[in-house]
Amino acid sequence: MKVLYTTLFIVIADQITKFFVKGGTLPVLNLRVEGMYYGQSIDVIGEFFRITFVENPGLAFGIDVNDTSKLLLSLFSLLASIGIFYYLYKSRDQKLIVRLSLAFILGGAIGNLIDRTFYGVFYGYAPIFYGRVVDFFNVDFFDFTIFGKTFDRWPIFNIADATVTIGVILLLIFHRTVPEEKKEIEKGASPDSEVVPIEKVESDQPENLEITATGTNDVEDNIRKEN
Repeated sequence: MKVLYTTLFIVIADQITKFFVKGGTLPVLNLRVEGMYYGQSIDVIGEFFRITFVENPGLAFGIDVNDTSKLLLSLFSLLASIGIFYYLYKSRDQKLIVRLSLAFILGGAIGNLIDRTFYGVFYGYAPIFYGRVVDFFNVDFFDFTIFGKTFDRWPIFNIADATVTIGVILLLIFHRTVPEEKKEIEKGASPDSEVVPIEKVESDQPENLEITATGTNDVEDNIRKEN
């Protein structure tokens, strides 16, 4: 389960970047960060890639939901994170790339879950489970339509969103069922072994075996008589 270090790294990186974007105060560390004001953009690669501070109040792609749906979404995210962790534990004998994919998905899920669960309380604008997700990666990509809504640029996202997407893509590419050879080995059979029919084994025995044995006994009897 060393891949959980990857999950931990993703969660820490996700939360640190969100904290520096949104700002806030950590009395324990005596740290105060001003952050960015809502909607502020900082050019990184011209207008193609910018850091833009926005908050996602609902589902992915900025689709808003009512208060009841927000609570259900937060609870679903919690259950999904637990489910992914359990599946990661059950897949501990799988290939490393599969376990890393699950660790990526789990890290992203936990990162956004922290926002939805605690940010409303931490920043004092909503009760627990009603927080908003902080997004800031702003990429001017191709236009596309989803859920009947057309976007003229890629929705602003965060590290957690990116790692979930990467993890899902890797999982779809590399996840396979257990090879048949492995199943045979687990049953006690070698994948390279050949099952030989009983009839073939019997037919391969020398036909003159009995005669040879008899001849050997006759020679021994003659020696005894001569002595």
